[in-house]
Amino acid sequence: MRTLTIAILFLTLAITANGQTENDMREFDPHFAHTVYFWFKDPDSKEARATFEKSLQKFLDNSKYAKTSFIGMPPKASRDVVDGSFTYSLIVSFESAEAQQNYQDEAPHKVFIEESSDLWEKVIVYDSKGIQ
Repeated sequence: MRTLTIAILFLTLAITANGQTENDMREFDPHFAHTVYFWFKDPDSKEARATFEKSLQKFLDNSKYAKTSFIGMPPKASRDVVDGSFTYSLIVSFESAEAQQNYQDEAPHKVFIEESSDLWEKVIVYDSKGIQ
């Protein structure tokens, strides 16, 4: 439970720091979390990053199922246990596993994959359902 509480606090702070106000935020849903890591073919390409960020944000803005989202980049890690090899991360919360599956099948998600999949060489997904 402590890990979940820390994750919720981190996401709330991250979303607030990203320019959203309290009125704009939707509460993190602890039922289901979808975490995606992307490794780009050319991680130094500013054009690839801009294309990806625009497409991903468009997708998230139009998703009917994503409750909250966090788009991140690796920080300069100071500990050996931190994997900073990815280019971008995405954390999305859902009210249920079924809602997450609907998100996978919705048109905005398919458009995002079509627009951006040629930018990455590797993607790893970690799905988690809440313990309560």
